[in-house]
Amino acid sequence: MAIDIYPQVKEALKAKQKQITEFLETAAPAAKEVCLCEDESCVEEHLHVIETSLEKIEDKTLGYCVVCHGYIDPSHLEMDYTASVCLDHYSEEERRRLESELELSQIVQRALLPQRMPEISGVELAAFSRPSEIIGGDYFDFFNFRDGAHGLVIADVSGHGVSAGMLMSSLQTALRTMAPEADTPAEVLERINRFYLHNIHFSTFVTVFLARFDPATLSLTYVNAGHNPPILHRRGSEVVDWLKPTAPAIGLVEEFHPRTESIMFTPGDSLLLYTDGVTEVLDTGNNQFGQDNLAELFRQNAQLKVPDILQLVRRSVSAFGENKPLADDVTMVALKVLD
Repeated sequence: MAIDIYPQVKEALKAKQKQITEFLETAAPAAKEVCLCEDESCVEEHLHVIETSLEKIEDKTLGYCVVCHGYIDPSHLEMDYTASVCLDHYSEEERRRLESELELSQIVQRALLPQRMPEISGVELAAFSRPSEIIGGDYFDFFNFRDGAHGLVIADVSGHGVSAGMLMSSLQTALRTMAPEADTPAEVLERINRFYLHNIHFSTFVTVFLARFDPATLSLTYVNAGHNPPILHRRGSEVVDWLKPTAPAIGLVEEFHPRTESIMFTPGDSLLLYTDGVTEVLDTGNNQFGQDNLAELFRQNAQLKVPDILQLVRRSVSAFGENKPLADDVTMVALKVLD
């Protein structure tokens, strides 16, 4: 019976409710603007769904099938705590979709795939990641989409430590499972949000920048789901551009409709992806290193090789924070189009 897993569902929902509420109460306005990509009403809707589900647990109606008036299979409810119809009553198309999601759930929870740096003709790549604890909540990776175009992702789970690391491992597996069968970043993130949103095993949210790079056309198509805006520097330019959020973070809103954006590179252009562990390092006066400092440092040294740029940023950030232990995970990925 579904009520047998009520304690597990309740614990997960309470944890997610607390995580989101604390974010809304304590996050700086700038952080909310980046993560939400719209006003707080989109998150309030999701909190309302959680609260309604908790009420249904109390009156023992969560997972109650509106068709046969029995309880939904627990494995179905684990993946989607809002489910109100048994699998037997789904249409053929709905059943195939759910069975695919259930199969993906099993894959995600048992598989851990290694990261590797790709070799892309005409492009220089470098990456750096260091957790603040033994296991971190930052993530970057490279893979391929269905047509062979290169996929690039950087992500940051709310929180860090073992639970954050486990979520990032599952995200890695989900991306590497979905991307080879997809054509666009939006298609992948829509499915991932659907998979995580009502799944009781994932009680937090994740910011994700996912891009598709075509080396033949030097085009980058991306969705920024609530992540810190990557910095784009055009060769010889005195300013930088920001690849700002085009969607809320994964796991925060009920209606997730990511907007896709595209840019075209020319030789000498470079791009820096990073997590907030870079920009939120504090000095003795409690001042943040900040995005503007990072952008200026990147602009001034854009002529260097990307491994040297990352090393310079690492040293500058560490010096700014007086070489104190990291308070948050730090991850960066840099890309440059060669002449």
